Amino acid sequence: MQKLTDCYELYNGVKIPCIGYGTWKTPDSAAEKAVLDALKIGYRHIDTAAIYGNEQSVGRAIAGSGVHRSDIFLTSKLWNHDQGYENTLKAFHESLKKLQTDYLDLYLIHWPIVKGHEHDWQIMILETWQAFEKLYQEKYIRAVGVSNFMIRHLRPLLDHCRIAPMVDQIELHPGLNHVDTVEFAHKNNIVVEGWSPLAHGDIFRMPELQRMSEKYSKSIAQICLRWALQKQILPLPKSVKPDRIKENALIFDFALSDGDMELLNELPQVLDTLGADPDKSIY
Repeated sequence: MQKLTDCYELYNGVKIPCIGYGTWKTPDSAAEKAVLDALKIGYRHIDTAAIYGNEQSVGRAIAGSGVHRSDIFLTSKLWNHDQGYENTLKAFHESLKKLQTDYLDLYLIHWPIVKGHEHDWQIMILETWQAFEKLYQEKYIRAVGVSNFMIRHLRPLLDHCRIAPMVDQIELHPGLNHVDTVEFAHKNNIVVEGWSPLAHGDIFRMPELQRMSEKYSKSIAQICLRWALQKQILPLPKSVKPDRIKENALIFDFALSDGDMELLNELPQVLDTLGADPDKSIY
C-alpha cells in the first residue's frame, strides 16, 4: 500500500480502500463536517452504523462533498435489535434512506449475540444472514460482512452460509492482537478491519510507543496505524479534528522495522477488550 486510496481486494473482486474514516462516537451534530473534512483530505472509505446515530449527517456530507458516490466506499452496520430476516430488510432500507444512497458498499452485522438470544444466537445470526444474502444478490450491497465476530462466531456462519462474509471488523491495536481470529479470517479470505486502532487513546501512555515515535519522527497514532497496515489489517481511525484526520492518513512514507513490528506484536495483551466482550449480549 502506497497511498490512502490503494485498496485491498475482497474475494468477490470488490476493492476496499486500505484506510477507512471511522465515525464511532461522533455525534450527529459533528459528523457532517468531520466526514466532509475527511473527504477533502482524500479519504474515500467512510464507516458508520445505525447505532452511531449519525447516518443522516454522513449522508449529507457525502451528498454535498462533490465527490462522486461511486468513488466512495460506504459502510454501515445492522444493530442488535434489528436482527432477524424481516427486521434486517427493514433496517437496511432505513439506513439507505438516512444515508441518501441507493446502495451500500459494505453492510455488516454489528454484533454476534443479541440480548435475549444467548442460547440460540446462531439461529438468529443465520436468519439475519439470509437477509444479507438477499440484499447482496439484489445488488443493494456490494459486499457483506460482520463486526466483533471471533472464531467461535464465524464458524457456524461459514458452515451454513451460501455467501461467505468478506469482512470482519474487530477491535484491534497494539496490546490487543486477536492473532488467532486474524489468522482464521485471512485463511478464509476475510479482510480484517481494525476499529479503535488507537485503543481509545490508552496507547499513548505506552513507553514503547513513545520511543518509536521519537525514532521514526512520527506520532504514536501514525505508528499504530502503520503497524496495522503492515499486518494487512485495514484500520479505521477516528477524529473530528482536521489536523488529526490528515495526520492519520500520512503513514505511507515510512515503514516499521521487523524488530519494531515484533516488539509491538509482543506487547502484553489486555485481559478484556476496551469495548464490550463479543461473547456477551448487549441491547
